[in-house]
Amino acid sequence: MSDSACDLRDYIREISDFPKPGVLFRDITPLLAHPEAFRASIDGFAARYRSESIDVLVAAEARGFIFAAPLALELGIGFVPIRKPGKLPFDTHSFHYELEYGVDTLEMHIDGVVSGQRVLVIDDLLATGGTVRACCQLLERAGAHVIECAFVIELLGLGGAKAVAPHRTFSLLQYD
Repeated sequence: MSDSACDLRDYIREISDFPKPGVLFRDITPLLAHPEAFRASIDGFAARYRSESIDVLVAAEARGFIFAAPLALELGIGFVPIRKPGKLPFDTHSFHYELEYGVDTLEMHIDGVVSGQRVLVIDDLLATGGTVRACCQLLERAGAHVIECAFVIELLGLGGAKAVAPHRTFSLLQYD
């Protein structure tokens, strides 16, 4: 973390009944609005991964991009975006996956990762793990080795870490 003590929990806003009744939403926008807190989150990730052998950092749109880009710069590695269909201008690898109420697709440029690369996947939040699991499967189809999946927040009660297994997970903050 940064040199000054910064409790990231102080910068996570709780919003009841969003996006639907019964959901307690953990809002990261106050963290992003405070440079010390945002820097502390990037520093927390960097401290964990600086000594790891990572070739590239990957994130799915959109909030994962916010943390992926500065962390990639901090670690001196590239950043590869994974996006929804039709958003990338070059040839892509696609992965279709099931959601609770339907099917979705993720895409990555065919030259985004190469076989054998060691990849760190990052996102803002681990809830049920469906999107991150799909990212890992897309990356593995491309021949990459996912070393870990990292999150600012993990909602423990939703079982996301189990859904992402056998991949390791790391989170800066955990909530029951």
